[in-house]
Amino acid sequence: MPKSRFAWQGPCARIVHKRRLIDRFLDPSETHLGWALVLPAIVLILIIVAYPVTNLIVNSFYDIRLSRGLPVRFIGLENYVAALNDPMFWRALKNTLVITLVTVPGALMVGLGLAMLANLPFKRRGLIRLALLLPWALPLAFVGLIFAWFFHSEYGIVNDFIRRIALLLPSLNLKPQVWFNSPSQTMVAICVATIWKTSSFMALIILAGLQTVPASLYEAAEVDGASKWTQFMEITLPLLVPSILVALIFRTLTAIQSFEIPFSMPGPGEELQTLAMYIQLNTVDYLDLGYGSALAVFMFALSMATTFVYLRYVRGEKA
Repeated sequence: MPKSRFAWQGPCARIVHKRRLIDRFLDPSETHLGWALVLPAIVLILIIVAYPVTNLIVNSFYDIRLSRGLPVRFIGLENYVAALNDPMFWRALKNTLVITLVTVPGALMVGLGLAMLANLPFKRRGLIRLALLLPWALPLAFVGLIFAWFFHSEYGIVNDFIRRIALLLPSLNLKPQVWFNSPSQTMVAICVATIWKTSSFMALIILAGLQTVPASLYEAAEVDGASKWTQFMEITLPLLVPSILVALIFRTLTAIQSFEIPFSMPGPGEELQTLAMYIQLNTVDYLDLGYGSALAVFMFALSMATTFVYLRYVRGEKA
């Protein structure tokens, strides 16, 4: 039986076949070229995303408590059952959802206003656009410390502003607050700091979308007598939907993973733990890697579900 389908044809046929392979390698088809270009990205994603996530899911099925010094033991779904019966998990999840539901729309509204301001045709608007980078460039923990000082009960500028307003308008009956003595007031400080930090990121993405809106549309609308508000609602906002959705996806994912700003704020401690803080408590402080992995899987599932909802909306818009 011949070793190959070219063995019976002689050396000339094998040379022709090798030549064809070389020509195909030097001048690949669009399909092969596409796979060759995408392959490095696929390998990178498998290394930095697929492997860690897979390892995380596997660890969630084991009892890995390093503080006990006992061998690793397979326990199935016990970590997930323990999480569902853990009141601290539900409290951390609630705090995470509150931060997400408050700061994401808040950052969107502030970011949209900043983007519209930075897009106005005035001189030196490049300085305004540069200023948008400053909040995003600051470390999250540093922002938390800054706003912890802003909301200080004695020396903070927030209470100082309240005192000045109370002197000017006594009828409002405003009083300085001890912001970090109650969970609700501490949550207000956390949300304000988060919105200030993340609105610049939203503004930069929306500003990029504003640059793609053709000026001819506004000129035609002005000829038809449309007001500025009508132009915004009928032209600007619909054309900004793709940019807004991209900004919302990234902002929502980072809100679900909130850690540095709540961690840096003084306050009622465990009452305002986020899901990321509770994961850090179990994995780093308690060295319970199995339970911490199960909690991280819940966070990963929440992030993926949120992304799926956004992408489904995008596909619905395209359809």
